[in-house]
Amino acid sequence: MFMLRSIFGKIWGDQDNVELIQIPAGALYLVRPSSVKGSRECIYKDAVATIRRTSTEHNYQLVVTRAYDEGEQQLLDEDEESDDERSFLIDRSLEFRAATSSEGDPTFTWKDVSGVGDSDDLLEFAMDDAQVNSVTRSIFEVTFLQCVYERKFGASHDQASDEDLDKLKWKGPAAAVAPVQSIYPAAPSTDQEDLAREIEELTVKDKSPIKATTTPKSSAKKPKAKAVTPSKPTVPAAPEESFPVQGEPDILLETEADLYLYDQTNGLFMSQEKGVKVEVAEAGRFIYWLSISSSTRRWLSQRLEGSMNINFASDSLSAVWNYFDQERRCYSWLLRFRTKEDYEAYQRGFAKLMWETLNEEKWEKAKTDDQKYMTDAYEDDVEMAAPEEEGTDSETEAEREVDRYRRDDDEARQVDQSLEDLLEEDEDEAEDDAKNVGDAPAGMPVESNDRDQNSQLAVGYKFDRSFVVRGNKIGVFKHTEDDQLEFATTISNIKTGKGKSFNPRKVMLHDQDSAMVMMDPSNQHSLFKMDLEYGKIVDEWKIHDDVPVNNVVPNSKFAQTTAEQMLIGHSDNGIFRIDPRLGGNKMVDSQFKQYVTKNKFSSAATDEKGRLAVASAKGELRLFDQIGKNAKTALPALGDPIVGVDVTADGRYVVATCKTYLLLIDTLIGDGRYKGELGFDRSFPKESKPIPRRLQLKPHHVAYMDQEISFTPARFDTPASGHGETSIVTGTGSYIVSWPLERVKKGRTDGYTLRKMGDVVVEDNFAFGNSNNIIVAMPQDLQLHRKGQLQKPSRSSLLATPRQSRSSIVDERY
Repeated sequence: MFMLRSIFGKIWGDQDNVELIQIPAGALYLVRPSSVKGSRECIYKDAVATIRRTSTEHNYQLVVTRAYDEGEQQLLDEDEESDDERSFLIDRSLEFRAATSSEGDPTFTWKDVSGVGDSDDLLEFAMDDAQVNSVTRSIFEVTFLQCVYERKFGASHDQASDEDLDKLKWKGPAAAVAPVQSIYPAAPSTDQEDLAREIEELTVKDKSPIKATTTPKSSAKKPKAKAVTPSKPTVPAAPEESFPVQGEPDILLETEADLYLYDQTNGLFMSQEKGVKVEVAEAGRFIYWLSISSSTRRWLSQRLEGSMNINFASDSLSAVWNYFDQERRCYSWLLRFRTKEDYEAYQRGFAKLMWETLNEEKWEKAKTDDQKYMTDAYEDDVEMAAPEEEGTDSETEAEREVDRYRRDDDEARQVDQSLEDLLEEDEDEAEDDAKNVGDAPAGMPVESNDRDQNSQLAVGYKFDRSFVVRGNKIGVFKHTEDDQLEFATTISNIKTGKGKSFNPRKVMLHDQDSAMVMMDPSNQHSLFKMDLEYGKIVDEWKIHDDVPVNNVVPNSKFAQTTAEQMLIGHSDNGIFRIDPRLGGNKMVDSQFKQYVTKNKFSSAATDEKGRLAVASAKGELRLFDQIGKNAKTALPALGDPIVGVDVTADGRYVVATCKTYLLLIDTLIGDGRYKGELGFDRSFPKESKPIPRRLQLKPHHVAYMDQEISFTPARFDTPASGHGETSIVTGTGSYIVSWPLERVKKGRTDGYTLRKMGDVVVEDNFAFGNSNNIIVAMPQDLQLHRKGQLQKPSRSSLLATPRQSRSSIVDERY
């Protein structure tokens, strides 16, 4: 016994070893007891089983890795996303036990917790007696139980007695009670030195590869324990306060649910407690507080606000959201409701209280049809397009492209079958990155005393040029034939005709890319025209003495590709057309709509016919068929300010950008007198407003990003003439994110792809006439990326370390 305990000391003693113990030969099977066929499917013909440390103390993984034959290694290198490893958080809920297969081989068997199949599906690791003897198997099983003990009690297994470990064994539903004997394996009649040597071979040392025919790539790339940085605590510290109010709080929303927390180390939503009490109380005027507690502890106390980034999933009756602690570390919580009625009541109540929080107005003051519009925005997976338009017999190129991203996160396996859609896995193919598109960032020359950063991006329409504003300079970059960006020149010292220098606040290409229209922040009543051939401002357009210009957009979506001179501008509460050819003030008086109330218009966009969508900082959206008249459609605010808006060329879809989500709105009127027309041309029936689709990042993906979401204005792609839009692109923090439009139309908002950049994304847009190239401006440089380089969200893509951004040393100026 002493000898065996000393062997366990060697297994556990080296804290630098990620992998504790290993069985070098076996096969992994999926067993389906409930299947009509009673199937037993081989997953890995040759596999290695390992018990591995995680970066969270007292938490371990059971990892089964496919072993490759020598001829398969080259194929593996070419397919980085091959499914060559399965990992399971070691917990008593796995019901891990030693057994015997139907063929008489010794096995380790445990529950399949992926949630993909039936609840009684099992995974079976079968071993050959000739290669793995009984002592080897017993040592592995005891090590597993020691890991279970540490996770269950949050303490070292050194404190566990044989009886403690025996109680953690899975004994089946009708196990007989038997006297507890030593759980350690009895040593067979053999030389103790040989036994010690045999068992010591099970201890995995970092210097040695996995004992398989060829080291699997996934294992070979695993960092050594010394390189593993400690992760955040599995559970954030329990809040000390209850509700931040004096006396008995006024509970406005109350229900019961099961509570889960996403564990980044293991890629799992881990059950924290069943049947917790969920309450939302009033803590002040339009201030509401969420509290989750049980009879023994308070799990969470959090104010309702937009940064929660809440996602509702009707299929799994769950709500997932983000929580930032005082140190701004991000966590992802999940509530799973017991019944559909509980889920729907919480969803409706949450939508109402969030609306009141953001609008600082009582829900009852909103119109009935507006209330429905606002609660519908929290619905998930609702198909937008009419069924007859979906084309069941054919598949578009865009649909084929997004099929690879059907599932959510290959590393986030769920612990409950009903959470299947939330953490649904997907196959992914390695992208062709042979040209290293975007890996060579292009930067403007930087002078020693220059502290300015890139602030705006304008992508050319007629010529392959992109422009970035940096202080009072504009950098010009050309798009090369091999899909790279190359610095061309700098337009320096931007100044008016009167010699006054300024930093442009808003820039827009004009007149077939021959000119650029811009604003001077200190002069809100004029626009300035720069001749790009000479790099000088050649004209000042006085708009109106009393009406400021906050923003300007083209007269129609592709007006910049033509010689069209007229523009559309807006102030805080006015919309007007601008004609630079007029004498004196350039505003067209007959096409000026002034609102009495302060609407706080924030952004605008036009479609190919010149129809206009105008958004506001209040979150409202108006659709106009003509300038100077009332909007045909006015959609109410969800409460969050809209910072950007874009429209498809045909006017069918509008995307509005809020800080933590995008809203995609189908403007097609579905029923009533004007069925089949667009909301730009006719008003929606009061009882049949469109259902806005919220495009959000999954909260557990945000937890990996570890930063609050703040989207840049989202844009549709501008494909070649005659082809419809296929994608939406935006940015947040150091990530660019894209949603496939065809998938979103069908109600699936979880198929986004992304890529981590080397710096914060300032602005991004598709190259004109090319749906594959995305231009990304960062504080110091500009990059071009192919849409195919974006990947589905996973631990590797979210935490990938991009190449460092670097600036060009070229110094060529006008």
